[in-house]
Amino acid sequence: MCKVLKLNCSSYFKWKSRPICNRLLLKEKIKQQIITIYFASKQRYGSPRITFELNSLGYKISRVTVAKYMKELGLRSKLSKKFKITTHSKHNYLVVKNVLDRNFIVKTFSKVWVSDITYIQTKEGFLYLTTIIDLYDRKIIGWSLSNGMSTEETSLAAWKMSIKNRKIGKGLIFHSDRGVQYASNKFVKTIESYGVIRSMSRKGNCWDNAVAESFFKSLKTELIYGNKLITREKMELEVFEYIEIWYNKKRRHGNPKLPNNRRV
Repeated sequence: MCKVLKLNCSSYFKWKSRPICNRLLLKEKIKQQIITIYFASKQRYGSPRITFELNSLGYKISRVTVAKYMKELGLRSKLSKKFKITTHSKHNYLVVKNVLDRNFIVKTFSKVWVSDITYIQTKEGFLYLTTIIDLYDRKIIGWSLSNGMSTEETSLAAWKMSIKNRKIGKGLIFHSDRGVQYASNKFVKTIESYGVIRSMSRKGNCWDNAVAESFFKSLKTELIYGNKLITREKMELEVFEYIEIWYNKKRRHGNPKLPNNRRV
């Protein structure tokens, strides 16, 4: 090879015996950490969250540098797709005003819960996932995965899990879209019996429920898109693992009120 490159053999051996500088050693160490974090997150983290993880481990590194190293390693987070609108808001039930008004940062537990419903495609048809999130720690405190979209299967089922997992705070605001599952008499009477204040997004405005929408984007990006269709039973297990093992306990979140953006 030295002959091909027209180099002296002595120059090659001199270069080979030279110790690696600390800067290169640190770079290789960081790259190994990036690989570890990337696959520990099941390829769900991009450069922003990997940067957070590295900083929490004591590495002083910018997002730009992490993105550069990820490109060199051929790593990239799973990409998202656009959502299909599933809200059925053409009904005769009473809707309420937007009390939350996009105030997504709260200081204590059980001050604001937000909820939404999305679809998940399987080999055997659609499943419908209903979630309820406490805005304080962004934890999924209640959820339901169903074959149908009735109130009993969706909003009520998720509500029953929520009140088992977390105590209702005084003056709790429950925010959702205008879907029939949240406006029906059965659901309204149930939550109002707990003294809950109802709040609904404005018509056709997904940003009014941005935190719930953000969770569904993460779920579909990190679990659904890019993977093969599976059975309903298998999907139920996958969703359980994603919510209860990954999202609620391990995934880094963006609420600035939480220390290091982690779960409490």
